[in-house]
Amino acid sequence: MIERIKQIIAEELHIDASDIKDDADIIEDLGADSLSVVTIIMNAEDEFGISIPDEAVADLRTPLAMAAFAEGLNK
Repeated sequence: MIERIKQIIAEELHIDASDIKDDADIIEDLGADSLSVVTIIMNAEDEFGISIPDEAVADLRTPLAMAAFAEGLNK
């Protein structure tokens, strides 16, 4: 799942997924702006068939955090 999340992030930010570390901060390390973050979240929701509440978004700043959250919802 984390590799697919990295791919979603890479596609939105136009970077190579292999350059994204599991603990890379999407905003601080990868340079995403607020619109990019919203798009990444929406694409992840579509990809994994989940709904991420607005209050959870602030905690999902790394691919690892996003994967852990999505996996928790899919159990």
